[in-house]
Amino acid sequence: MGLLAVKLGQICALRPDLLDPERCIALQELYSRAPTIPEENFEKLLTKFTPLDFRSNFKHIESKPFAAASIGQIHRAELLDGTKVIIKIVKGDFEKSFRKDVRRMKRWMKLGLFFNPRLKKVGNPVGLLAHIEDYTIRELNLLNEIKGKERLQDLALEYKDKFPMPKLKFPKIWEDLSNEHVLVVEEITSPTLESHLNAESLEWEDLLQLFRIHGAFMFGLGVFHGDLHPGNAMMDENQNFIFIDTGAICEAPNHVRKALFGFFYYLAKGELKNAFDAMLTMADVTPSGDTLETYYNSMNELYDGFVGTSVSEVSLTEQMMKTVRAAVLAGCSFGEDAFPIIRSLMYMDGMVLKGHPEVDLISSMGPYLDEFATLIDPKTLLQRVPNEQWDVVDSNRTLKPKTSA
Repeated sequence: MGLLAVKLGQICALRPDLLDPERCIALQELYSRAPTIPEENFEKLLTKFTPLDFRSNFKHIESKPFAAASIGQIHRAELLDGTKVIIKIVKGDFEKSFRKDVRRMKRWMKLGLFFNPRLKKVGNPVGLLAHIEDYTIRELNLLNEIKGKERLQDLALEYKDKFPMPKLKFPKIWEDLSNEHVLVVEEITSPTLESHLNAESLEWEDLLQLFRIHGAFMFGLGVFHGDLHPGNAMMDENQNFIFIDTGAICEAPNHVRKALFGFFYYLAKGELKNAFDAMLTMADVTPSGDTLETYYNSMNELYDGFVGTSVSEVSLTEQMMKTVRAAVLAGCSFGEDAFPIIRSLMYMDGMVLKGHPEVDLISSMGPYLDEFATLIDPKTLLQRVPNEQWDVVDSNRTLKPKTSA
């Protein structure tokens, strides 16, 4: 059904609250086993997208792909000096048909929202589609994979004294041999997290280390890998994590990441009132009266006994969807700004549910949430930062108060 269907399927693959678990498992095949193009097309694409002397840099290039994703396929090769590499090449001219599919789906979604406007705040389907469109278009330009890798590396280096991440690695990329359509990357033979999960070789401590790294980028730094599903990270024999496919880097505005971090920070401590109040910092207008009382009643009922339960008993994804619905009724808006973080939490929850369903994820994350607090001042977590009263002032989405005319 096309690239858009693949992207939507990848998101739904970790949504057992929306689909039957069997369907989710089937959709997870889209992470790394999308159909490949015929191998004769590879030769045509390589000729089309590389200079005449490109092949002279290699001892050999395998024309048969060994892996495929929704956008590109990957071929093994060897440089003249004997270095084993892979060549990632965009399968074809997807952008035109992809944009057409997005426009068509937007029309259907807008029609649905006209008849049920409340859906606009629960995940914001049109905003979600815009987010998928944005990061997919960025993925279609393989040079963005280089930029994304460098941005994450630079942040990890900048904060190495305050928040060291020694287990985070990235593959080497040969920029001089790469372009918008072709990427030459160091061959990493370590299994993906998806493979580790299937082989039951991903220990709980390993998953916690992954969450520590990814959570620091999401909540502490506000810049993170936008599509860290189990097929986009590998783990080597030393339990190092290698992030791949870094073409779609997401940013979370301060008011969004602080609200969501504050919610989990206090929830892990069992401070439910503070957790609920932290979520309310996302409200356009602070609720009061009956609306506020209804919100507290709903949240207290929802989280009564939640801390200490395993993910097999209560899925974090399912719990978050119920939380979003309660918060929306209290005036909170969950649009495209919040979705990348929520989607990352869905991926995490899905990995825990598959690999270690008996664990209590929130309580286990407590020490790491305290560590994230070294990057976010906990005293500000309950302070409301209205979106409409702040301006983005630079490329890092730093916020400052608006000034009057």
